Amino acid sequence: MTSSATGAHEPGLLERERIIAKPGFNRWLVPPAALCIHLCIGMAYGFSVFWKPLQAALAGADGKPLPECSAGAVTFGEKAAGTLKALTATDCNWSQFDLGWMYTFFFVLLGVSAAIWGFWLEHAGPRKAGVVSTLCWCGGLVISALGVYLHQLWMLWVGSGIIGGVGLGLGYIAPVSTLIKWFPDRRGMATGMAIMGFGGGAMIGSPLATWLMGQFKTATDPGVWQTFLARAAIYAVFMTIGSFRYRLPPVGWKPEGWTPPTTSNAMITSKNVHLKNAHKTPQFWLLWIVLCMNVSAGIGIIGPASPMLQETFGGQLAGQPELGYLDLKKNEALLKIAVEIGAGFVGLISLFNIFGRIAWATSSDKLGRKPTYFIFFVLGAVLYVLASFAADWKTLAILVGAFCIIASMYGGGFATIPAYLADMFGTQFVGAIHGRLLTAWSTAGIVGPVIVNYMHDTRAAAGIPPDQIYSPIYYTLAGLLVIGFVANLLVRPVNPKWHMTQAEMDAEHALLHEGKEPAQSGSFGIGKGGLDLPAALFWLLVGIPLAWGIWNTLQKALVLFL
Repeated sequence: MTSSATGAHEPGLLERERIIAKPGFNRWLVPPAALCIHLCIGMAYGFSVFWKPLQAALAGADGKPLPECSAGAVTFGEKAAGTLKALTATDCNWSQFDLGWMYTFFFVLLGVSAAIWGFWLEHAGPRKAGVVSTLCWCGGLVISALGVYLHQLWMLWVGSGIIGGVGLGLGYIAPVSTLIKWFPDRRGMATGMAIMGFGGGAMIGSPLATWLMGQFKTATDPGVWQTFLARAAIYAVFMTIGSFRYRLPPVGWKPEGWTPPTTSNAMITSKNVHLKNAHKTPQFWLLWIVLCMNVSAGIGIIGPASPMLQETFGGQLAGQPELGYLDLKKNEALLKIAVEIGAGFVGLISLFNIFGRIAWATSSDKLGRKPTYFIFFVLGAVLYVLASFAADWKTLAILVGAFCIIASMYGGGFATIPAYLADMFGTQFVGAIHGRLLTAWSTAGIVGPVIVNYMHDTRAAAGIPPDQIYSPIYYTLAGLLVIGFVANLLVRPVNPKWHMTQAEMDAEHALLHEGKEPAQSGSFGIGKGGLDLPAALFWLLVGIPLAWGIWNTLQKALVLFL
């Protein structure tokens, strides 16, 4: 569109140039915009709440659930054949194995899409990326709802798993470079606030989904497809609000009173590395290993946290320490108590995962990114060894405490890595570089669970008592952290030959339609009218649902202490 007065091009509603902040803009409006999106897409962690209802979606004339499509399957090949049948069959139910592939799609597509479209995102801006993420995530839920209604598993895979997975990737990385540019003085805290939301999404989404299914459920319908549609509508509202509240600082802007770090701190560069060169540096691949090992070690044990606790402590969880896990399984009443305690353990781990994202990332602003990861790897390895002893000693408090701290460092690793990348490669392409690094997450999502599940099943098949199965697994995960420690030890400042020249920076600004405005500074932060009424209201919009999710999780976790 062209202005009739000047003939100048007026940027469209979603264009990057449209969201450059005006003087007086409050930078504290940007983190809740990111949380609006992350709290919605973070429900990917909580999709298992639908597994049981979907496994019994079809019932026969007698009202009992129909057999699963893979009923009677024992080998992997038989299960795979059953899954292929389940993709289109309407006369049998889906198994957890069939539905669980959605998790794989979620996190593989998150990393892949972030890597593929990260460069586009940097040039399109966070508003356009947020809108595309909204369309993918919420549109995927609508397709999945239709898949549940028609009982077509392939529609859930394509809808939420693949299309929704792309929405996850774009929604996850969209705020990273934006927040780092708004908070150059507190990079870790800024990214920690946003990425905390991704960890908290399931705390809100899971109880909300359970409540919605209860409202929609009938004698013949578990209420899942209606819940998918309701969540798509709710998420679309929140994600659209977040997308349109994004703003970018003008070129050269910096917070009032803040002086950029001097070159005396070699681990924080004032230069920028182009996306096309970042993967050519050893620093990129060392940080890839750092993230992959930290996530592999954490996700490998967080996934089976509840059954791990039940197998290790058996009847002790129900006040009957003389009973092992196999005996516990024979007593339905005691098993129910153990399952509730296991669920409380999962809730407690979730809380530490979330608060670790903001606490560790914020601490890294003072400690430095490299020392923070040293703490993750050294303390994590020690805690895994301690957990092995706690399992042998049957000391529940020590094991729970160890895994809560490990969970906090698992979340902290996610939140600290964007700031680490900005320190190494500058802020110009940090969102896109972060997107490519997230392939480490996709890899870890396979490596960690495969190691733990393979070792568990192998030892169980060999007749090892359930309470003795996990000790070697803990030592193996500690070994992964040692690999991460070595990779972090080798991280050095990027060779100056990879830094962009001033001419390259000017060309990039021209490509982004950014002029050479003089450096600006102003009262954009807290303490200079930062948390004003609009900012406070926006924080309440995301804070109230988050507080509700935390309260629900705390209620589950209380069973560990009662």
